[in-house]
Amino acid sequence: MGLLSIIRKIKRKEKEMRILMVGLDNSGKTTIVLKINGEDTSVISPTLGFNIKTIKYHKYSLNIWDVGGQKTIRSYWRNYFEQTDGLVWVVDSSDIRRLDDCRAELHNLLKEERLAGASLLVFANKQDIQGALKPAEIAKGYGVARKDGDGASNGF
Repeated sequence: MGLLSIIRKIKRKEKEMRILMVGLDNSGKTTIVLKINGEDTSVISPTLGFNIKTIKYHKYSLNIWDVGGQKTIRSYWRNYFEQTDGLVWVVDSSDIRRLDDCRAELHNLLKEERLAGASLLVFANKQDIQGALKPAEIAKGYGVARKDGDGASNGF
């Protein structure tokens, strides 16, 4: 769980963290949260508004705010920025036609002053779908550099 290791480095003494999970609609945000929490993912409907799940991991309590990604909801994302410790940006790796929109939305988020201290995880979801972009391809499209768990940069 790469996000946890990032958070631990920044917030070693704090035991409760606020994670904001955003991305375009249908990227799989709710499915990810439910899977992590061991819940049923057979029937999921689009998130209109937000869901909050608290996940306990060792001595940490992660409050995950899963916010809907429909175009009409995106302008309200800023209402969830306060006190965010970690930002998980979920990308539908198989949605190639919206990659530019996805990149533009992420870059808009990264300009937000209230998110300046938050750690960022770009989650390349739906890798199991044939024709999905690989993480390195998404990174190239986003124009960002990647760091693996060991801190080595390999282009994403």
